[in-house]
Amino acid sequence: IFYICAWPEFTNENVKLFTYNSLRSATSDFHPSNRIGAGGFGVVYRGVLRDGTQVAIKKLFTESKQGSNEFLTEINMISNIRHTNLVELIGYCVEDSHRALVYEYLENNSLASVLLVSRSKHIALDWPTRAAVCLGTTSAIAFLHYEAVPHIVHRDIKASNILLDGNFHPKIGDFGLAKLFPDNVTHVSTRVAGAFGYLALEYALLGQLTKKADVYSFGVLLLEIISGKSSSKAAFGVEFMLLV
Repeated sequence: IFYICAWPEFTNENVKLFTYNSLRSATSDFHPSNRIGAGGFGVVYRGVLRDGTQVAIKKLFTESKQGSNEFLTEINMISNIRHTNLVELIGYCVEDSHRALVYEYLENNSLASVLLVSRSKHIALDWPTRAAVCLGTTSAIAFLHYEAVPHIVHRDIKASNILLDGNFHPKIGDFGLAKLFPDNVTHVSTRVAGAFGYLALEYALLGQLTKKADVYSFGVLLLEIISGKSSSKAAFGVEFMLLV
């Protein structure tokens, strides 16, 4: 069982505590038709709150120990920062073994879902839109690296974590792997985490994390945006290829 009383810093006026029943109601009991995404530690559902607000609810798997650590990290990180190109955390739920994060809902899902899927499903993005996605993403990364206090390295910059609103404006989401970087720290030795195909080699091989890891990941993302091809096609079959 997960105890919120062990984490007093969760008392934060920037985010709201939701009951599990309220999230069940918002998602029609987490009905499959409301499922909009999934990852290694949970599933994301579209929900509608009592006041009519649409939200994205990230429900973590109850058996995932690593997911618990990511859950704590995500609340602590994103509840205290605000930027036009970062997904806004509205609230969270910690009730018995249930854990969930409640985010603003972005109508066009992720960049991966509109750009890096099969031709029959992808949405054609014109060059001004692609350029705007690149600029918005760089603005958010620069904010995390140099303006957030303390500085933050995201560690998981990839197409599926760049979410798009109704006008295709980008917002970085999923801070579960993020690391804090105090001003006097240039690198952190840590376990390697992130998406294959986006990892900087020096980080992947040595476990030495710097802000450059996000820059490398963004470079891969930039190549994907320009080419319209995934950095790894492993998800589409047994054939395997990397862009870089």
